[in-house]
Amino acid sequence: MYKFAALSVAVLVYFAACVTCQSDLPVTQQCLGCICEAISACNTTSACSGDVCGPFRITWAYWADAGKPTVGGESPESATAYANCARDTYCSALAVQGYMSKFQQDCNGDNKIDCDDFATIHKVGGYGCKGIALPEPYGERYRQCKQIVGQLRP
Repeated sequence: MYKFAALSVAVLVYFAACVTCQSDLPVTQQCLGCICEAISACNTTSACSGDVCGPFRITWAYWADAGKPTVGGESPESATAYANCARDTYCSALAVQGYMSKFQQDCNGDNKIDCDDFATIHKVGGYGCKGIALPEPYGERYRQCKQIVGQLRP
């Protein structure tokens, strides 16, 4: 069974700071926290591994589709912009928001777009999420987090 020590400490403290509280963003803080927990245990200290980086384990293509957000005014064309953003919790959360703004859709056919859809899109991508079950163990970690934080709004 997956344990959520990181959720109770790092994620909740981080998201309590209301990093992405703007109401026009599609993904709630709680949902971001559960996506982060499910994908990496919200590990903010890991370096890039293969073609994924940061606590949300995003790829260069994901970051580019998200609008290429950057840290500290760095040019998105800089050779380090992607990795710097992906490893930065705030910037990578903005990348997730940008990606979901672009690709949000009802993946599970329940006639609403909510965190379950965003979790699926984050894991399987913005194309072809219809009718796709969350791969394990990601799906189990997401569902456990969702239970801990209560019913998630979109």
